[in-house]
Amino acid sequence: MMGKAWMLRLHFASMRIFITGICGFVGSAVARRIRGALTDVEIFGIDNLSRAGSERNRRLAADGIRVIHGDIRFASDLESLPRADWVIDAAALPSVLAGVDNRSSSRQLIEHNLFGTVNILEYCRRWDSGFILLSTSRVYAIRPLSGIPLQTEGDRFVPQFSKINLPGFSRAGVAEAFSNASPVSLYGATKLASEALALEYGDTFRIPVWINRCGVLAGAGQFGTAGQGIFSFWLHAWRSGKPLRYIGFGGSGLQVRDALHPDDLADLVLKQILNPEPKLHRIYNVSGGIDQAMSLLQLSNWCARRFGSREVNSDLQERPFDIPWLVLDSARAHTDWNWKPARSLSSILTEIADHAGQNPDWLEQIGSS
Repeated sequence: MMGKAWMLRLHFASMRIFITGICGFVGSAVARRIRGALTDVEIFGIDNLSRAGSERNRRLAADGIRVIHGDIRFASDLESLPRADWVIDAAALPSVLAGVDNRSSSRQLIEHNLFGTVNILEYCRRWDSGFILLSTSRVYAIRPLSGIPLQTEGDRFVPQFSKINLPGFSRAGVAEAFSNASPVSLYGATKLASEALALEYGDTFRIPVWINRCGVLAGAGQFGTAGQGIFSFWLHAWRSGKPLRYIGFGGSGLQVRDALHPDDLADLVLKQILNPEPKLHRIYNVSGGIDQAMSLLQLSNWCARRFGSREVNSDLQERPFDIPWLVLDSARAHTDWNWKPARSLSSILTEIADHAGQNPDWLEQIGSS
């Protein structure tokens, strides 16, 4: 998986970490978490600052983190960057609706999420850098996920586990062995293709590669939209009185996802950086899991207790990439890395709610209103 020269450099030289998409919600959170844990490590990153809100994270310079304005779609923007021991790829158009939502084109999606990854992998090949790809739960096949038999229990959907016999699916959720068969959405396909290329570069050029398939990430300061960052978007929209809708699945908000704080993701990344020796697996689900899952209706009930009651409209339209129940099983990460989330769902929601109280016009500031 890696050459002797790489291991010697790791042990005898000061470590340098390069983060793409460093001014995004996840990239900036990972950068700060690593800085707090490894104060003598040099951290730098690149961001094209195209997303509303990302300019705010240029303040990373105050933490001794260098921010470079550039675009990973252009190989020339990476040519003058210094060598790094590790690259953490947090740059992407992050919504399952990317390429079809009239916010970005399909070509833009592929250029960002796939061609950009190729440029980063070439950087890793040139400098013999380790590579950590932040991938997504949306690489899992839509049709079997959509066909899981569900029942309503109170205010949420629950799988009828006794009727389900799918590889990679259990009471703990969706594991890494679950199908990746098409369709997975254009977004999911770009991430799945990036995963395959990353693994091949790792084997071919003997550099360490880890792939982390993230569930829904949530926390204060997220650039949330209804298609991405749903927990943050919902809380901010609820508090500020913006219109909200339960879309599809009967229009009752029973669909379920789980939430993970980016600090917990960063803690796994730290383990991977500091312990690059080969393991049995290189792909990991990184998610809040069953204990940190809730439906939109449950999220609304939480918001009502915190901010007061309000009406949510029903929209019966079915969107092609929506899934009624998706919770990831991160048991592999726990077994291989002794990792599990430290932040509870309640603490994540409280953090977002506090941020909403301090920033009542947040959705306007980040262009999500």
